Amino acid sequence: MSKYSRAQISTLVSRLREPRQLIQIVAGARQVGKTTLVKEAAVRSGLPYRYVSADEPALRGDAWLEQQWAAARMLAANNNNALLVVDEAQKIANWSEIVKRLWDEDGHRRIPLKLVLLGSSPLLVQKGSNDSLAGRFEVLHLPHWSYTEMRDAFGWTLDEYLFYGAYPGAATLIHQTQRWRRYICDALIEPAVARDVLLLTRVDKPALLRQVFELACVCSGQILSYNKMLGQLQDAGNTTTIAHYLELLHAADLIIGLRKYAGNAVRRRKSSPKLQVFNNALLTAQAGVDFATARTNREFWGRLVESAVGAHFINSKDCRLYYWRKDNAEVDYIVTAGQQTLAIEVKGSDYRKKPKALDKFAQLFNVTRKLLVGGDGIDVETFLSTPVSYWFA
Repeated sequence: MSKYSRAQISTLVSRLREPRQLIQIVAGARQVGKTTLVKEAAVRSGLPYRYVSADEPALRGDAWLEQQWAAARMLAANNNNALLVVDEAQKIANWSEIVKRLWDEDGHRRIPLKLVLLGSSPLLVQKGSNDSLAGRFEVLHLPHWSYTEMRDAFGWTLDEYLFYGAYPGAATLIHQTQRWRRYICDALIEPAVARDVLLLTRVDKPALLRQVFELACVCSGQILSYNKMLGQLQDAGNTTTIAHYLELLHAADLIIGLRKYAGNAVRRRKSSPKLQVFNNALLTAQAGVDFATARTNREFWGRLVESAVGAHFINSKDCRLYYWRKDNAEVDYIVTAGQQTLAIEVKGSDYRKKPKALDKFAQLFNVTRKLLVGGDGIDVETFLSTPVSYWFA
């Protein structure tokens, strides 16, 4: 874990050692190492700290948070400094209003108590911090693990990363396929859907949301219209509902519906989404295929390669990801950052694609770089080992 989180730990330790100014929010999907990182940063900061968690089936109330805060205040008074860490803070009813009141009280009374809140990204911020805590917080986002992080921490090969994804808690289970699959489905997917989405947001058709999630995982890398998705779902719904549920799953860092790049924001919103998982484990755990079988299936393995390339970008908050299609020409990913635009084709992801799609896209739009990944282009392992920022340098 420490190899993965060295940079993030250093960032958080530096912030904690500063004079009390801002609330630190550490946000990220389940099982990406938030709790481990914060505890290690707390130890390295040298601050006396109190760690509490609101991750319970019944949401914690304001009285509970006030009790934990009072205990942390005593710790600060006895040591002239202290840190309160609240895990899964978004599960406390009206958490942002309570935190604002207590934080402002400490400021007026000059109580030297610092605060770190942990929560699922970006639901924590969306559920009140932008309004109630405006000007009082900054966010440290923890994405899903990258290929290099899994390789360095667990000695994984590229093929293992492509199939088993990037959940560190499941790394020791990959040689027991059924056990690994149960862990992903029961310990990761179910809590993320049931506790991070359904308990925090109004969902009128929870069974439909689950179906949307399963369909989006299995169809990751494919472009599906909302009407076509409706035709494959058992529960009745409408296209607006499907689009809303995809947004909720995106907010939990599980699935995103990529929009078509058109150089026009209005046209982008109207496009059919290209489904994309944040972590390949979400795709393979529900696909019902084992590693050996997947490795011999060229089309399926190509989808895993393409999905891993997409996940490499969507887990970076420094860029935006789209796809592009016109007639028979399709470019797998269009990546934008500021005024720069990358056009990326993953060779082998779909052997039926017409050639010259990158050139056709470049004729219509201003392109900073055209990249071919795989085949006679950039080696897949090299590409996934290269930080996203490199391509925009």
